[in-house]
Amino acid sequence: MRQTNLNDFIKLEEENKKLEYKIEEEVKKNVQKEKVLLEQSKLASMGEMLCSISHQWRQPLMEINSLFMPIEAKVKLENSVNKKELLAAITKLNEITTYMSNTINDFRNFFSENKQKQKFNLSTQINAVVNILSTSLKENNIKLEIVVKKNPEVYGLKSEYSQVLINIVNNAREMLVLRKIDKPLIKITIDKQEDNAVVLIEDNAGGIKTKNINDIFKPFVTFEKSNGTGVGLFMSKVIIEKNMDGNIEVQNSKNGALFEILTPQNLTK
Repeated sequence: MRQTNLNDFIKLEEENKKLEYKIEEEVKKNVQKEKVLLEQSKLASMGEMLCSISHQWRQPLMEINSLFMPIEAKVKLENSVNKKELLAAITKLNEITTYMSNTINDFRNFFSENKQKQKFNLSTQINAVVNILSTSLKENNIKLEIVVKKNPEVYGLKSEYSQVLINIVNNAREMLVLRKIDKPLIKITIDKQEDNAVVLIEDNAGGIKTKNINDIFKPFVTFEKSNGTGVGLFMSKVIIEKNMDGNIEVQNSKNGALFEILTPQNLTK
């Protein structure tokens, strides 16, 4: 009888070890899947930002062209150019190229491989994101309103937080354009609740039209958009909740979708 109990115990131990191994393997697979999805989300965000940068650069390039066309004409026709006019053009050129250089720096900083957590100011980070996306919003006549009630600092992954902002603002922009909303609006509110930094992103696109609103955070799930990957909002939730110990929720407000992002400040770390 004792031998039977011992054999049963050994078998049970072996089964437990097999089960532990399977669980460990599944955890590893899930971690790997999340890494792949994060890279996909990052590539999608990079594509959006590169498109925005190309739009933003078009106007400065046209300005540079318009600066030097009359100077070139004068050199060809009169074989001389006014020194004052040339210096003014050079000054303006320096302003334009500085702006273009800053745009590239913003882009590079957003997608740096630095995974170290750091302090960053919410309004500064949001303004940098908006600066990159502003051209695509203007082209679609989308008004952007930023309300700063309080301006907390956050301790976390700066570039990944930017990805979340890009994902949500771009989703709002796409729905506003797709549904041809009259007087389209995206409103971003920055606030603080106890030890949490709060960002609210609200649009007036009519809301999320699905039975279970939280399905939008599932991987590979898209609604209405024909070219959507279904990765952006899923990874936004992973970034905020797993990588930054925060919380992200969505609800339908009176006029559209309302995203709430809470991140602990943890400023003592």
